[in-house]
Amino acid sequence: MMVFGIDPHKQTHTAVAVDELGRKQAQRTVSARSEGHLDLLVWARKLTAADRIWAVEDVRHVAGNLIRDLLAAGEKVIAVPPKLMAGERRGGREHGKSDPIDALAIARLALREADNLPVAMLDEQTRPIRLMVDHRDALLKERTRVINRFRWTLHDLAPDLAPKARTLAQASTRTKLAEQLAALPAGTLRRIALAQLAHIQALSTEADLLESELKSLVQPLANALLGIVGVGFLTAAKILGEVGDIRRFRSTAAFARHNGTAPIPVWSSNTEVQRLSRAGNRQLNAAIHRIAITQSHWHPGARQLLQRRQQTTRDTGKGSLRVLKRHLSDVVYKALILDAEARPTAPPQCRPIAA
Repeated sequence: MMVFGIDPHKQTHTAVAVDELGRKQAQRTVSARSEGHLDLLVWARKLTAADRIWAVEDVRHVAGNLIRDLLAAGEKVIAVPPKLMAGERRGGREHGKSDPIDALAIARLALREADNLPVAMLDEQTRPIRLMVDHRDALLKERTRVINRFRWTLHDLAPDLAPKARTLAQASTRTKLAEQLAALPAGTLRRIALAQLAHIQALSTEADLLESELKSLVQPLANALLGIVGVGFLTAAKILGEVGDIRRFRSTAAFARHNGTAPIPVWSSNTEVQRLSRAGNRQLNAAIHRIAITQSHWHPGARQLLQRRQQTTRDTGKGSLRVLKRHLSDVVYKALILDAEARPTAPPQCRPIAA
């Protein structure tokens, strides 16, 4: 078996091949374009005719085309989370940092953790959801930035018109403010305030349209997931987009490791202590955290679990919540499996490359 570790970048991809013992065999740097991907595939097939594994650092926007091209060519690809790479680089015997050093570290990590890392799979049904969720998140962050600037402008122009906190996301508040600003005497500051308010309105309108479109996309794909208490369609969209095809995770434990809900032991002597993992996909972890917070307030079973943990084990509030999140990770995994088995498999929608 030969593992090809790839350190992806915007202009080039650097690959290092290692054998089953982690010994470096060869390295190659190609352009980060389709012709470069083909060159990489031809080079790898010359090194080994079969039993190949590609380990690609999972940098979403940088490695996406490469991963899709490799999958379309029938290759096995493992996604290596960037958070795992910091420790791997520190523990490597070769000091310094370069693309070949990083690619070698990726290959050795994949060789050692092959059973625990998710296998990349084509899933064109959930990819549009992920792109739309990311775009909506970016719009909301931009809206927050413009709202903060608008509040200072409004404070300088007419402090008495300042709305209550967190109300500028409401269309009625924006409409009322526009009428009040229009009634003020003309001036540069008023013109800037109206322009900022119009920008907020445009961002809100686009975010609302994306929200409506996401709802129509998510509902047919996440029937079981939406049945979980605390999972709205926006949370379901975030989970679907980040997970892709849930069947690339071999077990509930592998999924928990990926989303950062698997606890880490931090103890010595005879006292067992565990803490919350800071690794894994933080977007998924945040989604599961929101579900846990909602269930801790409204779901009888979750409330009983938290109370029982604190009474019988004298667990802290954070420790009890960690247990609930680990349980919810399994619940989400099983719901995603049900949803994946219920929907038809879509044919791959990416350009094939062949050697």
